[in-house]
Amino acid sequence: MAGLNEISIKKLYGVGEVRAAAYARMGIYTVEDLLFFFPRAYENRGDICLLGAARDDIKSAVLLTVATEPRGVRIRRGMDLLRFRAFDDSGSCIITFFNQNFLKDKFPIGSTFRFWGKVEREGRGFSMSSPAYEPYDEQKPLPSLYPVYRLTEGLSQKQIQKDIAAALLLAKERLEDHLPDSIRTRHSLCTLAFALRNIHEPEDYKSLAIAKRRLIFDEFFMFALGLATAQKAQRQKGAPRCVDNDVSTLLRRLPYSLTGAQLRTINDIRADMESDTPMRRIVVGDVGCGKTVCAAAAMYIAVRNGRQAALMAPTEILARQHYEDMAPLFAELGIECRLLVGATPASEKRRIKAALAAEDESRLDVVIGTHALISDGVEFAAPGLVVTDEQHRFGVAQRATLAEKSKSAHVLVMSATPIPRSLALVMYGDLDISKIDEMPPGRQRVDTFVVDDSYRARLDVFITKQCAAGGQVYIVCPAIEERECEDNEISLADITLFDRVAEKQPPLKAAEVYARELAERLPHLRVGLMHGRMSSAEKDAVMQSFSLGECQVLVSTTVIEVGVNVPNACLMIVENAERFGLSQLHQLRGRVGRGQRKSYCVLVSDAESESARRRLETMRTTYDGYLIAETDLSMRGPGDFVGNAGGGGIRQSGGVSFRLAGQCDDPELMGLATESARELVTVDATLADYPELRRAAAAMFKTDSSDIS
Repeated sequence: MAGLNEISIKKLYGVGEVRAAAYARMGIYTVEDLLFFFPRAYENRGDICLLGAARDDIKSAVLLTVATEPRGVRIRRGMDLLRFRAFDDSGSCIITFFNQNFLKDKFPIGSTFRFWGKVEREGRGFSMSSPAYEPYDEQKPLPSLYPVYRLTEGLSQKQIQKDIAAALLLAKERLEDHLPDSIRTRHSLCTLAFALRNIHEPEDYKSLAIAKRRLIFDEFFMFALGLATAQKAQRQKGAPRCVDNDVSTLLRRLPYSLTGAQLRTINDIRADMESDTPMRRIVVGDVGCGKTVCAAAAMYIAVRNGRQAALMAPTEILARQHYEDMAPLFAELGIECRLLVGATPASEKRRIKAALAAEDESRLDVVIGTHALISDGVEFAAPGLVVTDEQHRFGVAQRATLAEKSKSAHVLVMSATPIPRSLALVMYGDLDISKIDEMPPGRQRVDTFVVDDSYRARLDVFITKQCAAGGQVYIVCPAIEERECEDNEISLADITLFDRVAEKQPPLKAAEVYARELAERLPHLRVGLMHGRMSSAEKDAVMQSFSLGECQVLVSTTVIEVGVNVPNACLMIVENAERFGLSQLHQLRGRVGRGQRKSYCVLVSDAESESARRRLETMRTTYDGYLIAETDLSMRGPGDFVGNAGGGGIRQSGGVSFRLAGQCDDPELMGLATESARELVTVDATLADYPELRRAAAAMFKTDSSDIS
């Protein structure tokens, strides 16, 4: 019997070529893909109100009794209306359906329905157009939570819900729970069947929270399994021994002295590269702590020993920044360094690829680039070191791909996220860790303030003042568009066993609307916009404009959390600051204060909950990235450290598929999952007794299961 991962989506009733193509645009090809396409939010239809209390700007649930017989009216060719009147204790409502005369017998007089839609006032009465409806029976309570999915052209909510219902029915017969019963029982986890059913068709809020906990545990568990097996495979001997590791010549050419933490890190790297076991090390530290010079020292060591070095950055603009910083330094030392990015002209690409593969004196020593470095045709004649600027956490598969092109090379990863050591051992289990916990002297402190929306006019004046003095401003919003989540929807991210969803959140500020309104309020300023739905080329162009000073104010989502160095940026404003984790806010604050200008960070929040105010006060008074990270972990769990890929199953950069892990707010869950995975690998290193678990772990890393050995 074929597994759900082998059954095409087209096997579901009603899914033809057109709908399958729409699903394919969202990365859904099989029944298993569809089952793991989670809702982004839930309509709270259980919160029933009277007609008279319903708001006209959002959907509401009302319980109405049918008062008149539905009658059809043709208003023009191709347009029929079906209308009837229904009522509750607060008033009467005209219900209208368009071109749905087949519903005429669905609403007998005296029957009661729960209607869901927008209630509009019409004179002394009310109206609803094409609401969702369900017969109401006091003896059979209706579910309160209805899933809301991300859509693409050619798919509706109703179609997705229908197809998922069919997939769940099929899963009853074929779904295998890959988690061993002993692990599931020990950690009080529900079955996979219960989790999938309740994430899509929740019985109630508690069942949904239980389901989400199991699915998050699975993601951490699979990730830990992949890391454990990767670590086993990568620690084979055969790396080039770089015993000539004197870096004093390079350090003398620097215009500053290194901190003690930087020197310790370089010594860690030197010791690793002396061995014939490949280095697998990550350098972790705050923005501006000096990780790049440690990477430059490692690259210098590789070249001194007759080997090549490569540095891969996640964006073209960041790769160019590394190139502009390193190439002149290497040139002084007689080391050739070239840049290979998507925009590199084809003829130059051919020359660089040929120089990397050359076996003679024309061989290229150092190359810096983007994912172009792992494209076809890039081969290294004498690989020695691979450096990845790990801006997007969990880039395991891309590290592995680049390392595969330079077999047995030493690997160094840089991360700009200060992270608690306990969590780092989980997230980077395949890597040794060097922690840079000192900042270079002279780095100024960014004054931080917490204000509410009543300060809006004063903020506009402050923005104008900074720009008039030649500075630049970042403004970060949590959403791209308005109404990414309706006021009466519950975001999947807010579903928790701790009932935190009860805290009413202020409305989200949307970057697109904010940029437009700011440009209208301050027409004398040049305002730019950047968000995650833009292509890499579009984002690079906007960021380039900001770095060159052509744009004075950049309104953005958190895509600027890590990125290029703009020394002129002196003001960071974060809207809806309560929506961000402390470590994320610390990263955003690190985007300013990198030059000579006095810099500021303003956190704007109307949140009233005690936990939100306490977290923001921590940001206002604390500047130690590691202390902030520890506080964040204890208050919100590991979710903010792994990133939030949303509820739609979006694949994280680096090839690891995290759907829910970024929403984890249980401080213990990640550790429990990791401990369980490592115990299992200790007993059964090849997962021979767990073929389905082996397949699921391999699928998460986009590798063939035969690679797990």
